[in-house]
Formats: sequence, C-alpha cells, structure tokens
Amino acid sequence: MRRPPVAVWWWLALAGAVLLPWHMQQDGLGAGSLFALFQDDPEAASAAAQAVRHGRFWFWPVLAALALGALPALLPRLGRERRGALLIAVGLAGLAAIAAQGFAVGIRGWTAPWLEALFGELDDRQFGIGIGGAVAAVGFLFQASDGLALRGAFKGDRFAAGAVALLAGAILVFTAWPMAVILTQAFGTTPEAGPLAAFADRVADRKVWGLACLTSSRSCGVAWNTLTLGFSTATAATALGLAFALIATRTDFRARRAMRMLTVLPIITPPFVIGLGLILIFGRSGVVNQLVEGLTGAQLGRWIYGAPGVWLAQVFSFTPTAFLVLIGVVEGISPAMEEASHTLRASPMRTFRAVSLPLMRPGLANAWLVVFVESLADFGNPIVLGGSFGVLSTEIFFAVVGAQTDFGRAAMLALVLLTFALAAFFLQRAVLGRRSYVSLSGKGDSGLPTPLPRPVAVLAFLVAVPWAILTVVVYGMALAGAFVRVWGRDWTPTLDHFVRAFAITTGPDGGIILSGLAWNSLGTTVTLAAIAAPITAALGMLAAWVLSRQRFAGRFALEFALMLTFAVPGTVIGVAYILTYNVPPLEITGTGIILVACFVFRNMPVGVRSGMAAMSQLDRSLDEASATLGASTFRTLRRVVMPLLKPAILTALVYSFVRAMTTVSAVIFLVSARHEMATVFIINRVINGDYGVSIAYSAALIMLMVAAIGLIQLLVGRRRLGRRQAGGPGAIPVGGRA
Repeated sequence: MRRPPVAVWWWLALAGAVLLPWHMQQDGLGAGSLFALFQDDPEAASAAAQAVRHGRFWFWPVLAALALGALPALLPRLGRERRGALLIAVGLAGLAAIAAQGFAVGIRGWTAPWLEALFGELDDRQFGIGIGGAVAAVGFLFQASDGLALRGAFKGDRFAAGAVALLAGAILVFTAWPMAVILTQAFGTTPEAGPLAAFADRVADRKVWGLACLTSSRSCGVAWNTLTLGFSTATAATALGLAFALIATRTDFRARRAMRMLTVLPIITPPFVIGLGLILIFGRSGVVNQLVEGLTGAQLGRWIYGAPGVWLAQVFSFTPTAFLVLIGVVEGISPAMEEASHTLRASPMRTFRAVSLPLMRPGLANAWLVVFVESLADFGNPIVLGGSFGVLSTEIFFAVVGAQTDFGRAAMLALVLLTFALAAFFLQRAVLGRRSYVSLSGKGDSGLPTPLPRPVAVLAFLVAVPWAILTVVVYGMALAGAFVRVWGRDWTPTLDHFVRAFAITTGPDGGIILSGLAWNSLGTTVTLAAIAAPITAALGMLAAWVLSRQRFAGRFALEFALMLTFAVPGTVIGVAYILTYNVPPLEITGTGIILVACFVFRNMPVGVRSGMAAMSQLDRSLDEASATLGASTFRTLRRVVMPLLKPAILTALVYSFVRAMTTVSAVIFLVSARHEMATVFIINRVINGDYGVSIAYSAALIMLMVAAIGLIQLLVGRRRLGRRQAGGPGAIPVGGRA
C-alpha cells in the first residue's frame, strides 16, 4: 500500500518552527533571517534552535506536536477516521503548545508565581510571537480542520472546514481575546467591595439607568439615551437608504448618479466635518439661526447641541451604510417575478407591496441592524454635538481618559452595549424567520426591471431630494473653511492651508521633498487602508458564504462573534487592543499590524451582513449544479457565487477602505510616532484651533476617496444577470402586451 503524503500544512508548521524566527523582531513581524535555525541570538532564532541550542525547554512541546504530525505518513494502513482523529490531535496539541509557551514566559520570565514554584526561578525572558510562531500556528490550525473533514464534518469538505477554522481562529485572537481582557475589568475590585459587589454597584448606577426625564426636565440615563437614539437613527437611515436605492435602480431620474454619490459622501468624510457643518448651519451663530432672528426676531437657541443634533448627524453619517447594504438587494430582485404579478393583473402598487418589498426584507433587516449597531458604537458625533446628552460611548471615553481613570466602569458600560447589540441580533432573526427570499436561481432571467409605482416614486423623491440638498449645503458650509484665511473671523479667500498641508519643495540636490505637514500621515493611512480593505472584503465574503451555505455546530455563535467588535465603541476596542497586545504572547502595539487588525475586524461586519443579504437571494441549485459538474467547493465559490455577489463585494471594499481612512475613535489609542493616521492628525489640529489645515486635509481626503471608490468599482466590475434593458431588443413595456 502506498504511503499517504505528509499534509502540506505539516510542512508549513515545520517551516515556522524550524526555519523562521519565532519571536517578533525589532523591524516588525516579518523581519528576520530565513536561517533562524543557526542564529546565535535566541530572540532571532527559530523554536527548534531555541530548544536545542539555547536550552529553552518550553519549546519542546511544539516540536513534539510536529513529530506527532508525521505519523500519518509513517502509518499507511491508518484508516480515514483514525487519520482524521490524529490530525485533530496534532493540530490542537500544536496550538495548545504555542499558546502555553507564549503565556507562560514573558519579558520578565515566568508570568505566574505557581509556574516559578513548579519549575524554579527562570533567568531568561522572551518577547512576543513573530513570523515563525504565526506560520506554525496557521499550519497546526489547518491540520486540525483537515482532520475534522476526514471524520465527516462539513460533509467531508476540506475547504469549508478550513474556512470555518480560519474565521474561528481569527475571531478568537482579534475579537474574543481582547474583549475578554477588557471585560474582566468590569469585575475589578474596589477598596470598598469585592468583584461581584463592585460589578453590581457599577451596573446599578443611576447615571446609566435613571428615568428622570419621564418626571422632570433632567436627562435620562445614558443607556436609555443610547437605545432611543439607536432605534430612531436606524429607522430613519434605513428608510432614507431604501429611498435612494429605489431611485438609483428603478427610475430614470437624470441626476440619480449624482444623488448616488451624495449618499456615499458622508461615509468618506472625516468624523468631525458633518458636525462642524451642522453647527455652521444650525448653531447659535449659524446661517439658519441668523436668518430666523433677522426675519422674526426669534432665537432658536442651542437646540443642535443635544439629542436632535446627534440624531441628525448620525442619520447623515449612517444613511450611506444602509444604502450600500440595500443597493445590491434591490438590484437582485428578479424582474420576472414582478412581470408575473403584472401578468396576473396586479396593479403596480400591489406588485410592489406584495412581491418587491417582501423580497427586500433581508436587506432591510440587515441594514437596520448594521445602522443600529453603528449608532450604539458611534463616538465622533456625540462628542461633538452631544452637549449634556450623554450616551454610552462618550461615557466609556470619559471613564478611560477622565480625571479618574476607571477601566471597571468602562468595561461595564461596554457590556451593556454588547447586551443591546445581542438583543437587536435576536430581533432581526425573529423578523426574518426561516422564510425563503430567493429571487436569483439557476434558470435564465431576462426580465426587465419594473419602474416604481407612482406613489412610491413620489414618496422616495420627497424624502431623498430634500435630504440630498441638505447634504450639499452641509458640505458646502463645512468645506468653505479650507479656502478662507481664519475660520469665522477673516473670510479672505486663500489656498495657504492646502500649501501648508501638502507643500512640495526641491532639495539641494534637485530631489523632490514632500515638506507639507500632512504627507507622512497621508502615506501611512493610504498604505494601511489599502492593505486592510481586500483582507476585510475577502474575510467578509467568506464569512457570508459560510453562514449562508453551511450548517454546523456553533454557527450561531460564529455569526454573533463577527458582530462583536462592530457593537463595541472604538474607544473600548482601542483600550482592549492596548491591554491585550502590549505584552507577550502577541506584542504588536505600536506597529502597523495592530492598526490593520483593528480595521479588518471593526469593519468586516458590514461586508458580512451585505453578503448574507445577497446570498439569501441565490438559490442553492447554483452551487449544486456546479458540484454536479465536478467543480470543487472553492471553484464553485470563485466562478459561480462570487460573480453574483459583486454588489456586496463592492460594498465591503468601499466601506472597509473609507472607514480605515476616516476612523478616529479606535485608532486614537493605537497610533504611534511611526504610524500616524490622517484622522488623528486632523483631530489634533482641531484641538489646537487650526481649522484651516484640518478642513483642507479633509477636503483632500474626500477627493482621494472618491477616486479610490471609482477605481474599486472599475476593478470589481458590475454583476451581469442577462436581463433586458429598457428600450433594448425584445424589451416589453411594463403593463403592455407582447
């Protein structure tokens, strides 16, 4: 009998443990020689070299797991299930050994007193895991997933097993672990109380759950404020997003492309610009207030600072998110189903109400959930416009950076936010139920998209057009500051702010020098965003496919875990990442890796929800037909499913790129002198009162991201469904007869 080959993942784990430097090097995760086996410096050596040459015995379990992984090739008569069980044991043992050595030994030796009591005093230390440890961990992870497939899990599909293992491992490292670290702070003791008593005192805080607003003019607790704001923002933004999506896809409105760009504009804008524009329009010295006072003598006051202002800013900010989720769903509705309704003599309005709208339900529910969670986690708008209206995200921020730093209170408030997000998640599942929303099947579909019924079209225009005009006014007012000398005092036109930010000079040797203040942060931001965007989109679409097409134990937990970082305010994410990754075993604070990881897992849920909404419209017969023709799961996903998910892929790419460019709340704790982000640079300039450079930089970022979105659309392309176009050959007017 021929010996079975050693799995490729075993060779990968072997390379990580024997050939590559195990620890993080001074120049980054990927630095170090490929000949780490022969390094004299133990910190630059591989795991094998450290165990054999430098006496670091805590690496022997890793090498033992590698030796165990060679057994399948040495035992050719081993059955399929036994080989699978052995691979699972090898993978889990290797991962456990890597985790154990990483947590046991730190930069000061043993990390726990009981380890020192067990093994004796250790006159040695080690730093965080680097490229070698990461490669070995990936190899062991996929050996375990291959073993699961061999034992019949995921119907024996190795690709599906590997996809679930990859997602689960990534979530465990970059979501569950940081959240566990920060949430343990909620049970931190105080001088007056133990862990449980301290937690109970924090939860029962009247400032969190108070209902004084029902009986007096005082404000309610921040939990109720956050919940009310989230519901109202999600409802309004989803309605607006639907109106824009219907106009963009189901009308011949000449300005629909410009309107479509306006819906995306708020999402590509640094956080404070919308708030600043609203203040200039509706603030005490704003245009509207001055106009009303001049005409009537009445003063509108400071109403923009509080719940109305935060709600208005959030609807501006998150309507694009709802639109991006809904646009692919609206495009994906099969016109043949609407034509069938017309054939049965249903009116256009009845067709829309009974056929089109129900098929949009997954998109509407997903858009509402995403916006609701974004509203919960929003920090920029409440901090600028909130005034005395407190929400959970700002309370967490002040608990972390206030005069009395209280990580316990911040963690408790984060736990409340997670509870709200979980409740919304269950609500969404209850609304969707187990109904089918398939409208794209394996059959040909040459239907013509149905125009909107007149009442729906009129309502959509009445909602969308005024909002589009208001958007133009807000941005016009806000960006005007980039072209005046002194904001609010000297309105002399000038381009000096752009020159200060993006000056280019010539050096003594004739070379070009980027001497402007903004170049360093701009280069870093674009580079990291360009790295994070494709990773985010790829993981998001993979997760959407897994959750929509696979059934396995723990699927529900995986789905919720994917939303976890999205539900937590960026300030909490930043603090959690610092506490988790500032020390071994994964020491990446101050590097670009931690910023990329934050971008990926913070922004991935939008791609997941958008992909799941689009997948709900694809009949499983498409996958089954491809499998029947002998295509592998990966080939089916790449050649059949992904081309039909182009709107969702575009959503994930655009959202992840622009969010990485404009986020501030999470990265403000994670940036370093070497990796400064554009938004942090802008916020620091705003704090120093340098509004001109800040707004000039924001204007440049907006133009850059508009160009990037156009490039992404060009690269992704459009989904082709083989449908007739209005006025094309064979087109049949809606309501007419062939």
